[in-house]
Amino acid sequence: MHFETKAIHAGIDVENPNADVVPPIHRSTVFEHREGGYQEGDMNYTRAVNPNRLRLEHLLAQLEEGEACATFASGVAAATAVFQALEPGDHVIMPADVYAGNSKLLNEILIPWGLDVDYIPMDDLEVIEDTIQDSTKLIWIETPSNPMLNITDIAAVSELAHEYSAITCVDNTWPSPVNQLPLKLGADLVLHSTTKYFGGHSDILGGAVIAPAADGIMERIRNIQITMGAVPSPEDCWLLSRSIRTLPYRMRGHNENAAKLASFLDNHSNVKKVFYPGLETHPGHEIAQKQMSGFGGMISFLVNGGREETLKVTGGSRIITQATSLGGVESTWEQRRSSEGPDSDTPENLIRISVGLEHPDDLLEDLEQALKQI
Repeated sequence: MHFETKAIHAGIDVENPNADVVPPIHRSTVFEHREGGYQEGDMNYTRAVNPNRLRLEHLLAQLEEGEACATFASGVAAATAVFQALEPGDHVIMPADVYAGNSKLLNEILIPWGLDVDYIPMDDLEVIEDTIQDSTKLIWIETPSNPMLNITDIAAVSELAHEYSAITCVDNTWPSPVNQLPLKLGADLVLHSTTKYFGGHSDILGGAVIAPAADGIMERIRNIQITMGAVPSPEDCWLLSRSIRTLPYRMRGHNENAAKLASFLDNHSNVKKVFYPGLETHPGHEIAQKQMSGFGGMISFLVNGGREETLKVTGGSRIITQATSLGGVESTWEQRRSSEGPDSDTPENLIRISVGLEHPDDLLEDLEQALKQI
């Protein structure tokens, strides 16, 4: 071979004779066909399949006790695939208190595309049943909800949906499968923004949909994943698989720290109300106890005052960072209304905090001095 050919081909076929303890990153966008040419099920092009994505999807399906998983480049891309697996004219029931990115997706793109959507309180089964139409195909569940931490009875809503030949999709981003397993409660799909607790370090963007089987709507979701191509990179799949190895231990820390901070806030004179399902005073506490093994690392609370006082509190922290995302090892908080836009119904005096893994005494001290700003 000439030098130019060696530079391209030499060493490609050298393999590690010993198995890797940590799998490598497979950056190749194409895979060599076998002697008989491409056959169905072979790896061909990385938009369709990649070894790192296969490992991640198998891992996520196992953690959610499902059988099939499709991963995406973001949580919103995963949600888009679920909605586009429906047909124009289908009716969707959404929580009134739902992640603002999903309501924006529906209102600006998918309702004009043809979906019919109702936003309702998801803690009232009678309201849900009254909203169901002949064309209802999907009931979306977000529990605890974002940002008010309302609790929805997954088993009861799923049973109701099935009576009317609809399916349920549960956004399980906040609890993670460490704290909640929706498929075991009767849900048909589980969705994640893997950016959050699965990633855990605020440095990966991703999403996933998990189902108990690969057929039905999951087959359509998989087709959308491959055909539309909003797939995660091999590097992000590798990073997520790496991060998930510590997920159980990180979530225990998030649960423990959040419980301590929620109790502290619930007894603070400058706090008007705390929304955290681990508190016995939370209206959804009994349902949360039934379907969750831990209450998660997210808290929302109302301070005494309005927007100005709220921003003084979030701006007065020394450890807790003002930021809009969640699920990282570092604690973050924000005056949530400013992140949701002008159409938001979130109170001006609501702070949403993602409780991290710092020492709880340091977090409590930071909360105390920040709340003194009002």
